[in-house]
Amino acid sequence: MVRMNLHDLSPELLPEELEELDAAEKKAPVFDEGSPAMTPEQLQQFKRINRENRTKPTISLRISPATLKKAKQYGKGYTALLSRLLDAAIDDEELVRKCI
Repeated sequence: MVRMNLHDLSPELLPEELEELDAAEKKAPVFDEGSPAMTPEQLQQFKRINRENRTKPTISLRISPATLKKAKQYGKGYTALLSRLLDAAIDDEELVRKCI
């Protein structure tokens, strides 16, 4: 979830649009049959993600479109698959030398 306020918005918004957003910000949520209010017990089931305390650091790297396509064919969790593949490959000294 991203939290913004009116000052974070584009200066290109019209005054009417800013008024609408200001009014929407002040409205209370409306719960109905399709989206009922959650109990405190239900809310406690959510896990807060603390990006600073992850067990594995997050990095960025470039891979070929073909490799990404193949990885995505394995479905949800393909990034974990790529991580495990890298872990296995980096331990294979012969493979590392071949790729240098």
